[in-house]
Amino acid sequence: MRLPTDTIPLREIPAFRRLWLGTMLSRTGSAMTTFAITLQAYNLTRSPAAVGGIGLAIFLPMLVITLPGGALADQVDRRKLVLAVTCCQITLSALLFALTVAGAASLWALYAVVATSAALSSVNAPAQQTFIPRLVPQRQLATAMALNRIVFQVVLITGPAVAGVVAATAGLRGCYLADVISFAGALWGVGGLPAMPPAAPSAAGAAADGESAAAGRRTPSGLAQTVEGLAFIRRTPALCGAFLADVNATFFALPVSLFPAINAERFGGDPRTLGLFPTAIGVGGLVSAVFAGPLRHTARHGLVMLGCVAVWGGAFALFAVAPSLWLTLLALAVAGLADTFTVVIRGMIVQHATPDAFRGRVNAADFLVGAGGGELGSLEAGVVGSLTTPVISALSGGLLTIAGALAIGAALPQFRRYRATTPEPEPAPATVAQ
Repeated sequence: MRLPTDTIPLREIPAFRRLWLGTMLSRTGSAMTTFAITLQAYNLTRSPAAVGGIGLAIFLPMLVITLPGGALADQVDRRKLVLAVTCCQITLSALLFALTVAGAASLWALYAVVATSAALSSVNAPAQQTFIPRLVPQRQLATAMALNRIVFQVVLITGPAVAGVVAATAGLRGCYLADVISFAGALWGVGGLPAMPPAAPSAAGAAADGESAAAGRRTPSGLAQTVEGLAFIRRTPALCGAFLADVNATFFALPVSLFPAINAERFGGDPRTLGLFPTAIGVGGLVSAVFAGPLRHTARHGLVMLGCVAVWGGAFALFAVAPSLWLTLLALAVAGLADTFTVVIRGMIVQHATPDAFRGRVNAADFLVGAGGGELGSLEAGVVGSLTTPVISALSGGLLTIAGALAIGAALPQFRRYRATTPEPEPAPATVAQ
């Protein structure tokens, strides 16, 4: 049986397959840690606002580090950079395990570890995202993006579900230990890739859309490269619209900080039930990721993305008022389905509209928008939930997301009508270093 999403990159490109499998393993462990930290913060405080504070602890380092980290990724070998940062992340996960075993995991200790981890991820994730255009031919880029999204959805399914069982049996320290072990997948997946050096100065100068040849020969400072990257995004309507649509979705309608409180109020607070919430999002997202292959034929990328953002908001509005577990999980699954289409299309826009010389910086901005918006959204949902009720917070956020999608479509007609251009002749994909 032929899958709707093609698997040619997995079958024909060993380097991409290795990265794909290693990433899936390591991110499963990271998802278990995310689940454990959220539950641990709620158990310590019983406050949705305190859980939402995790989002602030993550967002602030992202805001400071992500864009300069993207500029760094455009200047050094990206493979070596990712390997170095991954080793630091292993140390942090081991520290979380040690704090929990010792009974020293206070709320502020969790915030500190989470903030440091976010700073590392702000460098790691954007640099790793630049690997795909180097590994696969241009004609397979949309397929590779869909396959990459399948990793996220599988992780979203297995990570929280397994973490819920582990937390109920072995405790939260078991989740942190599993995360430490899972980093072996990241080292294996990235370690076997070819070198990923920055683009040659001549190519960077040509890609800078009219920049002078003299400027292309100089090596600008990190700050200058960051500003240059932001200027490129500002003058590219497709990128501006895609990023704004995503911020609208994640800021208003990603109430992760409300999950423990809603689980406690409706379903008794069982960790296994809590684990089903993100798992349901993952199941819906996996279904849409498997069927995301035809998205490469989609013409109106901007319009489709706005429609998916509106569905995402509506699903969380339904989640807010769902009286039963099955309807709650169904609403979350629909949200996951819409989210995958949104992210795949945003990724296609980013890769199509960005030359290689800017990919580190634009992918850094993409990561800041996607991850940072969600963390701010979690904080917003937690604060509103503490001031009102979790139901009011989730319902209002979903409805505001729908209104925001309509407003963006009306205010940015260039994005609403955006169509991907025909790709330029592609270079040969990178080969694996022996």
